[in-house]
Amino acid sequence: MSDVFIVRAFGNKRPVIKKNKEGVPEIEYVDFDRVETDLIKPAMKQLGLTGGTTGEVHESGEIREDMFSELLLAKIVIADITIYNANVYYELGVRHALRSKRTVLIQCPGYDEAPFDIKGYRYITYNKDNPGEALDELVLSLRASLDADRVDSPVFNMLPKLVQQDLEKFHAVPDEFGEEVAIATKAGMVGKLKLLMSESEGFDWQNLANKYLAESFFILKVLEEGRILWEKVKEEKPKDSLAYDRLSTIYQRLAENEFTANPARAEEYLTKSDLAIDFILKGYKDLEITKRAEVFALKARNAKARWIQEWDNLPADKKETTALLSNNLDEIYSNYERGFYEDLNHFYSGINALGILKINIILAKKYPSEWELLEEDDENKKTDKLEIKFQKLKDALQFSLEAQKRRLKAAEKNDRWFDITLADFTFLTSLDTAKVSLMYKRALGAAENFYIEAAEKQIKLFEKLNCLPENVEAVLTEFPAKKGTWNQTYYLLFTGHMIDKTDRSSPRFPAAKENDVKNKIREKVTEVQNKLKPGFTITGIAGGACGGDILFQEVCREMGIKTQLFLAMPQKDFLVASVAFAGAGWIERFEALMADTTIKKFELYNKSELPRWLQKKTGYNIWKRNNVWEFNSAMVNGGANMSLIALWDGKGGDGEGGTEDMVNVAKANGAKTYIIDMNTV
Repeated sequence: MSDVFIVRAFGNKRPVIKKNKEGVPEIEYVDFDRVETDLIKPAMKQLGLTGGTTGEVHESGEIREDMFSELLLAKIVIADITIYNANVYYELGVRHALRSKRTVLIQCPGYDEAPFDIKGYRYITYNKDNPGEALDELVLSLRASLDADRVDSPVFNMLPKLVQQDLEKFHAVPDEFGEEVAIATKAGMVGKLKLLMSESEGFDWQNLANKYLAESFFILKVLEEGRILWEKVKEEKPKDSLAYDRLSTIYQRLAENEFTANPARAEEYLTKSDLAIDFILKGYKDLEITKRAEVFALKARNAKARWIQEWDNLPADKKETTALLSNNLDEIYSNYERGFYEDLNHFYSGINALGILKINIILAKKYPSEWELLEEDDENKKTDKLEIKFQKLKDALQFSLEAQKRRLKAAEKNDRWFDITLADFTFLTSLDTAKVSLMYKRALGAAENFYIEAAEKQIKLFEKLNCLPENVEAVLTEFPAKKGTWNQTYYLLFTGHMIDKTDRSSPRFPAAKENDVKNKIREKVTEVQNKLKPGFTITGIAGGACGGDILFQEVCREMGIKTQLFLAMPQKDFLVASVAFAGAGWIERFEALMADTTIKKFELYNKSELPRWLQKKTGYNIWKRNNVWEFNSAMVNGGANMSLIALWDGKGGDGEGGTEDMVNVAKANGAKTYIIDMNTV
């Protein structure tokens, strides 16, 4: 859908009857086409806006349907009300009835007076002989209309309880697009989601697609892309509660990643998270109790991040008192407690409230003279009252945990997070170190690393503040070892020519050069491997075509490097299109790669063509799409952690999406590129 829909009189020059000074009617002409070309379109260009009139709609079909769609869905409508034109006023009335804001009126003065109903509304005036003179004023008006939340429809002003339609209901994401998003999300294919993100740009349903993709990135914890898309959703729909909900969590996670390297950036992210939370809480009465608990817990997590930052890097003799006297300590507890009492099944809030209160009590007893200063200002801070509060919270949480234990038993289900919460509860409430240790052993037996890391993080907090040292020692001594060592992945992407067909007129990769090419590929892979930073391992990405792709896959296998194999179409079709012409030997090698269980295989699409929603995109085919997909998949850990090896003769390909195209994509994105020049092999 267009950014702008222009409502104006049609015809190159339109006759207008106007009275002269003597009151005698005269015929004048207003060139409305010139108004569009000299004033409206330049203003749109300055603001990066697209659109036009119904006369510019090229799709076949009923023009009235296009007109109504544009009047409803366009971000902004510019209406020229210089003369009484039935179509203009009809369309303007439809717009005012459908949309409450973002309608801009323009007029050349001295002709027909604006009707009473819109007489009081502001409009931009222009000179018919030089409409471009009003360009700056129109740009300012359009920018203000896009940025402001002011109602400019007389219909909505006169009927303040009238509710505007939810525009998302009038867009439909193609089923094929939705299916691709769902499959990519389920499979954790971040590169495919990034591909779909770029491909959805410019479609009428882009905003809804952004929401689909934003949620997928959120689920997969891809923070930056999730942030970008949820911000776009919020920009398009400023009161979208889900956008604020997701951004509150995303900014909190981004802050945690930045505290060590960039504290100022971390605080910026936490502030943005706080603002998103505040927006959500404006609709408190409409929130479900579980969502209320989650929001207060997130508010507590933000305070906890700030609290830890206050004392974590201080000398040992200052850590504990700084932590005790911090204003954030009370902020953490009050929000976790509020979250738990909003929903007694929200164990995360309850156990964290109990834990932070335990730290408070221990440190208050350890530093009574410092804590007394706060007790004087607040009776509730007296240690005896804190202990009463602890006992009440403990009893409530214990009852809630017991109820959940019975539900899980009745349903014959296990919940590792619940088991960890039970262990945490024992850690906070028991002095029996053997029991505490046993609870964590049961909870974390055969657990994935992220469970172990989450539990360990909480115990380490107590260790840093020297709280419950006996329990800390008992737990950490017996904590299960994490599975394996974690290395970050460095992606090595390959693109290259296929083996020449026998009838190829100008040789590019003749079969006789196969061994030489394989050796060159091995040299480049080794070069990249030797430059690898500590803590990184290579994963190769390539297709499966005869020639360069298969050779790269084989070299990596021989060198013990894991690879991923990307197919632009279903396997049987790919075999015919990109392997079979080279003979039985290459077919066998392709099939061997497909049978290798150590190689991850991915298919771009379930047909040998573009999805229907992409088929009208000019200069685009499955091979070009495959290149973008492979490149985005190699970029999932950032441009610094990938490079491209290209087996290339330096010339244009046989069509869209060849080796040259991949090299250009890599260069456009600043990726490190290693060229194996086929002319010198």
